[in-house]
Amino acid sequence: MLAFCKLDSHDGRMTKFRSGCPIASSLDLVGDKWTLLIVRSLAMGASSYSDLARQPEKIASNILADRLSRMVAAGLLSEAARRQGVHKGCYRLTAKGAALLPVIQALARWGEAELPERWNAPERF
Repeated sequence: MLAFCKLDSHDGRMTKFRSGCPIASSLDLVGDKWTLLIVRSLAMGASSYSDLARQPEKIASNILADRLSRMVAAGLLSEAARRQGVHKGCYRLTAKGAALLPVIQALARWGEAELPERWNAPERF
């Protein structure tokens, strides 16, 4: 099988994709169970590790730390400098991460229309 790699200009590391398909490659970056929920939470005002840990989906702390690290490495998030004594940093969507907002807004609209008894997305979302 042919491996597709791309040099990430954000941190100089190679990103491996399973194919050259843009859908498969996008899912390689954001297709896990938590990444788009983290984007949603940051778009809705969460910024700290503890804010993200308190979201209703209850992501485990080790998984949250791993996803945040991966998202920073992929250029989806930036992390503010940590203050001395503060265990976890604050996060902000980069332009690349913010470009995912129409994707999660479309998922929210689809979920409201097709999945009964779900929450309605906030107006500002």
